[in-house]
Amino acid sequence: MIDSVRELRELPDRFEAVRRATKKMAEARQEATELGRLRKLLIAELHDEGHSYGDIAKAVGLSRGRIHQIKQDGPAAEGAFLGSGSITVAIPVKRETIRSRPVVAVEDTDVASQLKDLAESFGLDCSTERIPVGGAIDLNRAGLIVVSGPRISPAIAEVLDQDPFIRFERDHDQVWTLVDRQTGQRYRSGQDQDPPRPNDTAYLGRLRRPDGLGDLIIFTGIHPQGSLGVAHLISTRIDELYRQAKTDRFSVIVGADYDPDTHSPTRVELLSPIYRHEAV
Repeated sequence: MIDSVRELRELPDRFEAVRRATKKMAEARQEATELGRLRKLLIAELHDEGHSYGDIAKAVGLSRGRIHQIKQDGPAAEGAFLGSGSITVAIPVKRETIRSRPVVAVEDTDVASQLKDLAESFGLDCSTERIPVGGAIDLNRAGLIVVSGPRISPAIAEVLDQDPFIRFERDHDQVWTLVDRQTGQRYRSGQDQDPPRPNDTAYLGRLRRPDGLGDLIIFTGIHPQGSLGVAHLISTRIDELYRQAKTDRFSVIVGADYDPDTHSPTRVELLSPIYRHEAV
């Protein structure tokens, strides 16, 4: 580390030295946050296995008071549900039905804003990008959260097809439906029923990337209101999601009632178990 600082100090281009120093500081902050999160998690695991905090403190060379401080004040372990270091939230650009202009749904913009606030509360850097009309997106990246479904992007559809527990399919009337493969239960959006009702059904999962070198989170409602419901679920119950799924592959069907005027969720529930994919 000292050598790298010395190298930057000796760069003839001081503007470049500032740029590199800024980048290294950001990387160091991210690493410190993730190391703190890992340390807190490991201490909790050791304690759950029956080791006292005093024994842990003695074994790792810290005071008992410091161990308790880490337990109380360290980065929350459940932040790992979203990713580590830096995450990217990708939301879709859609084409207007009437004027055929490319637009982003207000609900998807709200979803990205909620996830950004949540990620930053866990010490994670968060950026947003847009999936262009046509659905072209590079899914082989670390820390990616995609708020889109099979209708928008063939690449996303291929990833969703690998889910052994839940699938998207078009019903007999070509309306998108979520199917629980374990029970055979089919879930449609309230908007697509007669008469329409202010509720939507959504998918949330962590699946293998196309290159097989990592995972990504995908969630989407059958309609945008369902995506808002998932964002609300993650924001308010991330501790529950992390407790059941950790950072493993999983999927779940989510139901969301919403205010018909504001589209804000009024009630969000899990319509299926949180399926752990490693059980397959």
